[in-house]
Amino acid sequence: MSGAFNSELEPLFEPLQLNGTQLANRFVMPGMQRGWCRDGRPEPRLADYYRERAIGGVGLIITEACAVDHESATQGPYYGRLNRATMEGWRDCIKAAHQGGAHMLVQLWHEGAIRRSGGDGPYAHFPTLSPSGLIQPGNPNGRPATTAELSDIRDAFVRSAMLAQEAGADGVEVHGAHGYLLDQFLWAGTNLREDGYGGSDIAARVRFPAEIVAAIREAAGPDFIISFRMSQWKEIDFSARVADTLDDLRIMVEALTCAGVDLFHVSTRRFFQPEWPGSDLGLAAWVKSMTDAAVCAVGSVGLSTDIMESLEAGKETSSELESSLAELARRFRRGDFDLIAVGRSNISDPHWVAKVRAGRFDEVRRFNREDVLRPGQDNSANVAPSFLTARKAEAERDALESQKK
Repeated sequence: MSGAFNSELEPLFEPLQLNGTQLANRFVMPGMQRGWCRDGRPEPRLADYYRERAIGGVGLIITEACAVDHESATQGPYYGRLNRATMEGWRDCIKAAHQGGAHMLVQLWHEGAIRRSGGDGPYAHFPTLSPSGLIQPGNPNGRPATTAELSDIRDAFVRSAMLAQEAGADGVEVHGAHGYLLDQFLWAGTNLREDGYGGSDIAARVRFPAEIVAAIREAAGPDFIISFRMSQWKEIDFSARVADTLDDLRIMVEALTCAGVDLFHVSTRRFFQPEWPGSDLGLAAWVKSMTDAAVCAVGSVGLSTDIMESLEAGKETSSELESSLAELARRFRRGDFDLIAVGRSNISDPHWVAKVRAGRFDEVRRFNREDVLRPGQDNSANVAPSFLTARKAEAERDALESQKK
């Protein structure tokens, strides 16, 4: 790598102050399910996995999704869960990340309507709850949560956040993306409520996620980092939009900022993809223009395929590292975002960040789909069958459209 190119990337290795925490650089490892939990408690190898990525140069690690302390959150036995019984396992993961030199957020998550109903697991007796009993328009599962149940779910987010704080985490990330519970509130297609928590008005749809953030902030204090993961796209609808207009996006971002969000983790399938016609700005850049909070972008850094193409459609992934990093550096210097999350590449090569910093591109191990397969640890039986069908169909539809271009 040339010295000039190295200087272009150097700003990405500058520290960032986030509340009372100083991150060593701008690289984040986002939450990605590995399936290395048993009844919500992480196995020792998950702590080792986090430690190695921290040693490899990642400044901030976000755990894989941890179901909050509520019976309706998930039925998946290999997914994380954060309650009193599993806290010590997560403490080990947090300690491992800190030992490696990184900071860590615990990602708090609830499946909503995607959760399987019934079955014979320990949570099978509990109903699947969501805003309106919809995985997507025309795809029902479970039932709408009552206002009392919403209060219970909000309290569960707070309980799990406080356990994360007790375990030593630098903060939490509230998962509001990709079609899960809080995203089901944000998306008009899945939120038909008429009680002030839904409908056509984005201000009503963001109310419940904002109440959760505000409750965590009140309980955890001012220095505890609160990230909010958001997206337009869903795993079952890549073209879905939470915010149809810039005005809608502004209302949503301002509500969450006022509630106490320190960091917006803006998930897109490709970080460089323009969000609205007439501008090359991605979604992260638009969010950045609307808040004083920090913003993290994500989406296919260094790779030719997005995550759904590689995982669901099985499309071969090739490396586009140097050209991708050049575009990343350009957008970062322009002020589009403060942090960049790199997922699949950090799974495949735990020292990806260190190698990029040193310019050792030829040593970077390219992502391979087999790196994320989980033989014998399949959680698909614990989500709604109609969700799996819709997710596969959407990936195949998208792959066909890509072939036509």
